[in-house]
Amino acid sequence: MMMSLLVLLVPIALFLTFYRVVLDGDKPISIDPAETIQTAQREFPVAQPQGLGEDDWHVSSAAFRRVDGGGATLRIGYVGPAGKALQLVQSTVASTTLIPAEVGGSGKRIGAYRTDERVWMQYAGRPGETALIFTEPARTIVIIGDDGDTENLEKLASSLS
Repeated sequence: MMMSLLVLLVPIALFLTFYRVVLDGDKPISIDPAETIQTAQREFPVAQPQGLGEDDWHVSSAAFRRVDGGGATLRIGYVGPAGKALQLVQSTVASTTLIPAEVGGSGKRIGAYRTDERVWMQYAGRPGETALIFTEPARTIVIIGDDGDTENLEKLASSLS
C-alpha cells in the first residue's frame, strides 16, 4: 500500500514543482489595460501610474462604465508587491455620491497624504480597508487597499501623473 501511495505522490510533487517553478503558477495574471484607459480618456483626463516595477506590480483588471444620469467610472485593479489587491478608481460621478459608494457609508477621514502633485485625504473605509481620495472639479480619484498595505497605497498615489 505504501508503494502505491508513493507511485501517486511522486508525479503529483513533480507536477506541482513544474507548475510553480517553470510556469510561475503563483504569479498573478496580468492584463493590458491600454484599451480600457483609451476609452476612459474620451470622457475625462486619466491619471496613469509611472515608474511602478512591472515585476512587482500587476494589473489584474480594468473596467470602464458610463453611469446613468451622467458620469463615467474607470476601475483598475492591481496586485502590489506584497501580493495584496489595490483598486484605482477614477470617476466623473459627483464625489458626494462616489466616496460613500467606494469607502462605505461609515467611512471617515483619518488623515492626509501629500505627494509632489496632490494632497490626498486618507479614509478608514469598510472593515480592513483604507482609501486615499483626491477630488477636483472634473473628477475624483480613489485608491482602495488593505489596512496593512498603506505603503503600497502611498506608492501608487505618488506614481500617478
